[in-house]
Amino acid sequence: MKFFRHRHPTFIGPPAVALLIAVAGCSSADDSARAAVPGPGTEVTKLCRNLDAVLPSRVDGQDRRDPEPASALTAGWGGPAIILRCGVEQPPKMIDPNVANGNDADALAGGVNGVDWLMEKQDNGSYRFTTANRRAYVELTVPEGQDSTGVLIDLAPAVKKAIPEGIAD
Repeated sequence: MKFFRHRHPTFIGPPAVALLIAVAGCSSADDSARAAVPGPGTEVTKLCRNLDAVLPSRVDGQDRRDPEPASALTAGWGGPAIILRCGVEQPPKMIDPNVANGNDADALAGGVNGVDWLMEKQDNGSYRFTTANRRAYVELTVPEGQDSTGVLIDLAPAVKKAIPEGIAD
C-alpha cells in the first residue's frame, strides 16, 4: 500500500477519533460509479453541502466524475472511482481501543495536512478513510492500487474549510 509519498509535507499523528461509513464506488455495466447516499440530520447536511461547494475539480490528477445517484453528499474522481461520502455514521473502529493503541493491523489513525483520518483496509484491497475530530464524518474510499497520499493532500483544504473541528453528533 502506498500511503504517503514525499510530494508534500505529511504528518502521521496521534490516534484520531472519528466515524463509520458505508461504502463506495463499484462499476456497473455502463462504467458509472455508484455510492450509497448518507442520510444525516439537517445540521450535518448543511456542512456536507458546504463541502460539496468547495471540493476540487481534480484530485490526485483525476477529474471529478460524481457517482450515481447524484447528490451533494457524494463526490467522485477518476476511474476506478475515488468516492467521497459526507454525513456517514461514526465507524466502530473509531472507538476501538486496539486502533487507538496501534494494535489493529487493518486500521490506523493519523493526520494529513491538518485533517485527522481513520484508515481502514477493506477486504477488496481498497482503503476507507473517515475524518476524525470534525463536526461531520466524511468518508473517502480509495481503490486498490491508488496512491492515497495525493488524494488526502488534495482534499484536506476543502475539508478544513467546510467541516469545522469538533465532535460529530
